[in-house]
Amino acid sequence: MSRVLRQAGTASCLALLAGLPLSAAALEFSGYGRVGVGGAAEGGKQSCFQLPGAPAKYRLGNECETYWELELHQTLYKGVDGTELKVHGMASLYNVYDQTPTFSGDNGNVRLPQIWTSLSLPALNGGGLWAGRRYYKRHDIHINDFYYWNPSGTGFGVEDYGLGDSGMRLSYAFSREDNIDQPDKANRHDLNLGGIKTNPGGEIELGLSYIQRAGQVQNAHSGWSATAEHKQAQFFGGVNVFTVQYGRGPGTGLGATGSLTADQDYESLRVLESPRWQLTPRFGGQLLALYQRDWAPGDGGQTWYSFGVRPSYAFTRLFKLQVEFGHDQIHPDSGATRKLNKVTVAPTLALGGMGLMDRPEIRLYWTYASWNHGAQDAAVAGTALSDSGAFGDARHGNNFGVQLETWW
Repeated sequence: MSRVLRQAGTASCLALLAGLPLSAAALEFSGYGRVGVGGAAEGGKQSCFQLPGAPAKYRLGNECETYWELELHQTLYKGVDGTELKVHGMASLYNVYDQTPTFSGDNGNVRLPQIWTSLSLPALNGGGLWAGRRYYKRHDIHINDFYYWNPSGTGFGVEDYGLGDSGMRLSYAFSREDNIDQPDKANRHDLNLGGIKTNPGGEIELGLSYIQRAGQVQNAHSGWSATAEHKQAQFFGGVNVFTVQYGRGPGTGLGATGSLTADQDYESLRVLESPRWQLTPRFGGQLLALYQRDWAPGDGGQTWYSFGVRPSYAFTRLFKLQVEFGHDQIHPDSGATRKLNKVTVAPTLALGGMGLMDRPEIRLYWTYASWNHGAQDAAVAGTALSDSGAFGDARHGNNFGVQLETWW
């Protein structure tokens, strides 16, 4: 009760300061968090397994950091005609296991990845305007935390303009790539058409991105990418996603912005299929099958294959068992093939429900991984797969630990 009163008091103060009626001061909280502790069976701290050159890893029992997202949404104005003005903000907190939280560098950080405002307008047929820094129309695969379509950034746009009675929604966004891993920014234009009905429970979403040449970057080029996705709802109690993406130049980042110095000889093609099911209240799971081909001048290209599956079965209202298998394989145009296999067994205290996506849950986990010489030779020194990492030159390793994951 005290928390509710504090939130109501905060909302009232903000409303009074803004000169708004108290009824307009709707304050909403949401967030995500995971925290835990782990170690390596061979001794020392937990060291996570990711194949060099692959942009994602299978995450169950394979996350070596504490991470939280705290999100706030504040309604500033809501009119009787449906007009609504809101502000949105998010703080994220990240800290590597067994590291002092310096909040800078690799050991930890605090960021403000989202701070933006939205204005819903009846004239836009269910759509609205927005401006600021935000996560924009992100699509991900839960079991490996892979954001394959992620045109986020700092900018502005028109979102989800309704096209008559068709159910289709048209969006345009102008942004600057806002990623801490990419210091050079470029103007990006994203056009999105969603809600294209194809069959009962199924619809298609299309996206086209154009990245302008960045004049402040030497040898920069323009580029583009296109995405087509079919999403099938009510798929064995879950959802099925089939996606095809293609890009050239800086568009080879596909869901985001790639290297700004990549010319039109650089191309990328990605195809992925990912069903998520909940066949019964007790039995759920998700699968991913992915193919990606990257072309580059000379022998700079590669082919990435990924396959993973996580079944989850609840034996009781409070206990479920999750098992995850993941395989990543990369064939460089020049050099040795890299392979990584990872399996995790996780007995889970299911505090939020019996389904795959119900949270919160507390997991005990044991993870085993094996990899080949090609992966070991390509790994960065000190990482799990390198011969100078936690497992030496063994080319296999075990981790164990406990983790809490929640969202609200």
